[in-house]
Amino acid sequence: MSAPEPAPVALRRAALWALLATRLAGGWGVGWDIRWHLLIGRDSFWIAPHLLTYASVAAGAALSLGVLLLETWRARRGAGGPDTLRAAGLVGTPGFHVAWWGTALIILAAPVDDLWHRLFGLDVTLWSPPHLLGFAGSQVAGLGGLMIAREVYPPGRARATALALGGIFVLGTFGILADPAVQTAFRRGGVFFFTHAILGGLAFTFTLVLLARLGGRRSAPLVLALGAVLVQGSIVVVGDLGFALTRPTPAIAEAIAADPGSPIALAHEMARRNGTVPGRSLTLRLVPVLPAALMVLVDARRRWRLAAVAFGATLLAASGGALGRAPALAHALPAPADTALALVLTLAAALAGGAAAVRLAARLGHAGPTPAQSP
Repeated sequence: MSAPEPAPVALRRAALWALLATRLAGGWGVGWDIRWHLLIGRDSFWIAPHLLTYASVAAGAALSLGVLLLETWRARRGAGGPDTLRAAGLVGTPGFHVAWWGTALIILAAPVDDLWHRLFGLDVTLWSPPHLLGFAGSQVAGLGGLMIAREVYPPGRARATALALGGIFVLGTFGILADPAVQTAFRRGGVFFFTHAILGGLAFTFTLVLLARLGGRRSAPLVLALGAVLVQGSIVVVGDLGFALTRPTPAIAEAIAADPGSPIALAHEMARRNGTVPGRSLTLRLVPVLPAALMVLVDARRRWRLAAVAFGATLLAASGGALGRAPALAHALPAPADTALALVLTLAAALAGGAAAVRLAARLGHAGPTPAQSP
């Protein structure tokens, strides 16, 4: 019978799984919030999806900061560990520091977003500065979660599972950030038709190569891509249930009439042409699945450059094929020269994302095992 884990290790592991749960709840809240803006149109900070989102943020903040405060208290009593460091007066492992400061960025984004709405109106793009600040904080916190998984578990099934779940949430967040690229394609056409592929070449490749190398699992890219599809499906279900329970009164017609050129009005026009309902499609989450499968075939752990090129080229083809079949984008189809330029840009973005992932994975790998991992 194995000996019980030391108290700090057991606490850190419990906090890790709780943090992953808050990431899922936060994804549900953000996804539902996006659909709320699309279908209801009326905005208040206190709408149900905001409450779900920020309840998850508050829980994540309490978990990460709580562990740091406890570790700080232990250090002051002379019980600190060699795997901790002090920053801004707080003691803890690097992973919990990164998770806390990322969550702090999300908290900071809330009042900035409220001010932005007051200054510029209720209907703003997902790419507004306060939204990007919040998403940046989410990704920093997600990176912290990956670091914690490596700190508290030795190589094996538990670490691989935690890394996979954390990676799915990081990939899913990048997917949400890339979604407005479809409206860029609608508005501008030409090489901008491939905006989703170019952004995905950078962000998706970074995530998939990073997790393949951190976890040492060849299958990681495909696991993450399929996991992101499942999470997006759960977001749709949560949104449907949320609307059924809250029964909000739509004011979307008035919002569209007040600003026919807004991103929300554009989303409704595109859905009308496609014969779909705004906010329920899984198409953009399915696009990276085949490119991720090819990345597995090439093996991103050992041949990351070839994997990045294979992913980028296939992502361009898959994204272009999926968007090219949409009636709403029939007017925006690219010329051959636009496609050639987009291929160059996507491959360059994929190689840049892969290079960044390799460097980050190397830095994290040099941290060495914690006492919890040592034999």
